[in-house]
Amino acid sequence: MTEPSKERAPAEKDLKRVCVIGWPVAHSRSPLIHTYWIEKYAIPDAEYVSLAVAPDGAAQTIRELPSLGFIGANVTVPHKETAFAALDRHDAVARRLKAVNTIVTTAKGLEGRNTDGYGFIANLKDRASSWAAAAGPAVILGAGGAARAIAAALEDEGAPEIRIVNRTRSRAEALMRDLELKSAKVFSTAEAARALDGAGLLVNTTTLGMKGENDVTIDLAPLPQSALVTDIVYTPLETGLLRRAREAGHPTVDGLGMLLHQAVPGFEAWFGVRPDVTAELRNLVLADIGKK
Repeated sequence: MTEPSKERAPAEKDLKRVCVIGWPVAHSRSPLIHTYWIEKYAIPDAEYVSLAVAPDGAAQTIRELPSLGFIGANVTVPHKETAFAALDRHDAVARRLKAVNTIVTTAKGLEGRNTDGYGFIANLKDRASSWAAAAGPAVILGAGGAARAIAAALEDEGAPEIRIVNRTRSRAEALMRDLELKSAKVFSTAEAARALDGAGLLVNTTTLGMKGENDVTIDLAPLPQSALVTDIVYTPLETGLLRRAREAGHPTVDGLGMLLHQAVPGFEAWFGVRPDVTAELRNLVLADIGKK
């Protein structure tokens, strides 16, 4: 079942129309971000909308995007793996992750891409300019979809070792094997102290800390003070983990920038303009978060 966020007339042939697909999708800030850029760069005949798509109709809707009047789409939970399976063409990152968050119309048809890892790295470079992946091992808390994208991106960026800390070792080991990480180690949550020893980066990829609930509780004492700490959760902007890290003297980066930067490659592919992630856009999204 496909439910547009609001009723609209059929798209005109020359309208450059893009959507975000999810279930639910009302929480997505993608329409806010892309509409801001459409207006800022005066993209003619462009529109970005939300499309609520139930899981049982997601694959069909994704394959039928062109006939529905869309030149591309973003894909959010729970449809990223479904989108990968529904499409015949993928970029190298999506093929490695087996997940798609961006769909682009190419000369050969729809192509699935994944920009989550790009957004993560771009956020660190933007908010912590002195950080370098090669400076030390990267510790990843969690072994879900976000952890997959971030682990692959950190390896590509030159991290000398990826350390995955997860409650269920078997899931972390499966992630390591599936991505064929060249230098990776798995630790249980009880072994977190060993994972933090000598690390250059700590990233929380779980939902712990979201809305201030069930915070990350690992002891940060073994983590070198120079190590950067970041969190993909951005509600609240400063999670309990980031607050504890800041109070302990660690440099920190919040997760909002990952959301903003992952949107850049898709916008450029759809509309031919590479947008900037600015303080104005960041404040616009923060204001919207404050309303909900």
